[in-house]
Amino acid sequence: MDNLSVFFLAEGEQTADSVMARLAGFIGAAKRSLDIAVYDMRFDESLRAQLVAALRERADAGVRIRFCFDGDKPAEPNVAAGQDPAPAGTSAFVQSLGFPWKRIAGMKLMHSKFIVRDAESIWTGSTNMTNDAFTLMENNVVTIDSVALAASYAEDFEQLWEKENFENTGKIRTEPVPLTFANQPATARVLFSPGCGLEIDAEIARRVRAAQHRVRICSLLINSGTLIGELLTLLRAGRVAVDGIYDRTQMSEVYTQWQEVPSNHWKIPALQEIVTQAHLVGKNSTPYSPTSRHDFMHNKILIVDDTVITGSYNFSRSAQFNAENILFIESAPLAETYGHYIDHLKAKYAG
Repeated sequence: MDNLSVFFLAEGEQTADSVMARLAGFIGAAKRSLDIAVYDMRFDESLRAQLVAALRERADAGVRIRFCFDGDKPAEPNVAAGQDPAPAGTSAFVQSLGFPWKRIAGMKLMHSKFIVRDAESIWTGSTNMTNDAFTLMENNVVTIDSVALAASYAEDFEQLWEKENFENTGKIRTEPVPLTFANQPATARVLFSPGCGLEIDAEIARRVRAAQHRVRICSLLINSGTLIGELLTLLRAGRVAVDGIYDRTQMSEVYTQWQEVPSNHWKIPALQEIVTQAHLVGKNSTPYSPTSRHDFMHNKILIVDDTVITGSYNFSRSAQFNAENILFIESAPLAETYGHYIDHLKAKYAG
């Protein structure tokens, strides 16, 4: 029996209720504990009622429930110094649920979105806990039953809970753990930033550099200089197929930011060459503002040969300094499953 499963979200292709039903089902299987790390959590009254019902039913059965969320940022963050604001409304929403919580401070973001259930199972991926994330964005959710893998996520959660600040967390030594997907053996290794941020960036680059057959990207952003350099080298060599999809609108805003930093100027023509040579499809999302329609191509996925790389970790320099989690999953059938999803999104947004 498989102990890894995945489901995919795309704009207009699922209802918020259907995603909440999956989340409630995961919560409903808890017997002892639910540790929930969220970056952005805001639901309308209907979804909130469904979430509260699922949580309250488990709490009444004796399940311990705790929340960590991105918070304790000043009302006017020092953006020039690199400080990022907490997502508006999350603090009030989490506190309104009535379960123990901790605001997680830090200069950057507590950007993880994961649930550890009974120290045995994990819900993770790119999906924030909002109506827009459930209905308007492209996202993926991975659920895994593995005591060994859950132990690493639980350790990261405890560090956040105890410190109430994500800086100096995530330096957790991990190894690949055995899993099963599509009745075939697989392995998964998790890494956490900021503690392993440099290692994550280097590992992604190493895998892209060593690609034998294909590199497929499905990502909100592509702004890690290391990754851009490796993709460009791969494309110029012409020995490995590279393709995928990204969020054109959100990357155009990154181009503007790069224009303002001389050391980043090289990235603009480099990424433009990658987009052209790999024929990357761009989703035209709505320019970001706190009150705008949030319809981003929000995935953070790389397929390198038969490895799927995914989690909360954007392929960016900032992600190294955030609290993030990222999975490296070795599985040919899983890579094919993600590949079909990428094909679908490319066809949907081409043109």
